Amino acid sequence: MTANATRVLVLNSGSSSLKYQLLDMAKASGGGSAADARLAVGLVERIGETTSRLAHTPLTAGGATRERTDPIADHQAALKAVADELAADGLGLDSPQLAAIGHRVVHGGLKFTAPTVIDDAVLKEIERLVPVAPLHNPANILGIRTARALRPDLPQVAVFDTAFHTTMPEYAARYAIDVATADAHRIRRYGFHGTSHAYVSRRTAELLGKAPEDVNVIVLHLGNGASASAVRGGRCVETSMGLTPLEGLVMGTRSGDIDAAVTFHLKRVAGMSADEIDELLNKRSGLLGLCGDNDMREIRRRIDEGDERAALAFDIYVHRLKKYIGAYLAVLGTVDAVVFTAGVGENAAPVRAAAVAGLEGLGLAVDAARNAVRSDAPRLISPEDAPVAVAVVPTDEELEIARQTYALVTA
Repeated sequence: MTANATRVLVLNSGSSSLKYQLLDMAKASGGGSAADARLAVGLVERIGETTSRLAHTPLTAGGATRERTDPIADHQAALKAVADELAADGLGLDSPQLAAIGHRVVHGGLKFTAPTVIDDAVLKEIERLVPVAPLHNPANILGIRTARALRPDLPQVAVFDTAFHTTMPEYAARYAIDVATADAHRIRRYGFHGTSHAYVSRRTAELLGKAPEDVNVIVLHLGNGASASAVRGGRCVETSMGLTPLEGLVMGTRSGDIDAAVTFHLKRVAGMSADEIDELLNKRSGLLGLCGDNDMREIRRRIDEGDERAALAFDIYVHRLKKYIGAYLAVLGTVDAVVFTAGVGENAAPVRAAAVAGLEGLGLAVDAARNAVRSDAPRLISPEDAPVAVAVVPTDEELEIARQTYALVTA
């Protein structure tokens, strides 16, 4: 790697999509922002269909978004198309300034506790984890194989969603089921959204003017997928998602916590298959199942118009959220901040206000005027004299992946 190789390409590969960002880590050093570092962003979607779409935005000179809608047959063709778009902006993947490619990998099990340079053995282990991440790891593997074929000379790094949560103590990670069965099938709580929780907990410490090891934080990552974590001194000690991303908070289309016997009941009484139950709980539940919408903006609009189903869905969502805040206050003992992030957490002021309403006795409150402010900057929304800070910290998983990748390949 040359001395001026400071760029990292971040790939987030889905089953029929490829999200990407190119960042210059020299511009993100010393706490620099993603806006400083980001050179280009883009998305390829509907890969393998006749209506494929690539949207590419160069940011080096404020360039306009370019789109193409010709068919893109597979991930290899998608990455080649991305390379062509980057090359058109003088940012080609053959540039000596490209230091590495960082890949988001959803499930790393217990083996991968940190970003890892990908070789054949690492790829094989990621494949072994497919049974516990059947929707995500196969797509991540596709992206890795494609990128390795295109640039076999370049370091490829896997950054795992689960890695940040591997610091959970055994008593928090274990389910109370037969140990031999659990171990034989790797059944335990792994947690997800780890890159977001790592980034946001660290940025929250910076916002408070403290070192991460001196701060206890509850992170609430609220998007279409949602998760909570309890972070003590920079290390995760509890998180809401489990073996899969289904457990925990009410989400856009996922049920979150549910009595496991519901699945037996649906099989015996409703005659549903395992696949049908899986689809119900992951794709037709949560806010969508409760009121027919999984967009919080639409739900709030319906509430304003007097829609009772939307109001009930919102109340169930907030009730679950409040339960986790209380539980994690108990787990941590002392808390410096409760922080909201991701699409809903960053933009839905009514969710933030409702989540801490009635928790003043635990030191939690929001200032209405501060909470109403919309901003892309990390900010406090609690009153000046609040015992526990309440904050909004925009997440940046791509920047976190790039930073972890760059740190590894330059170490």
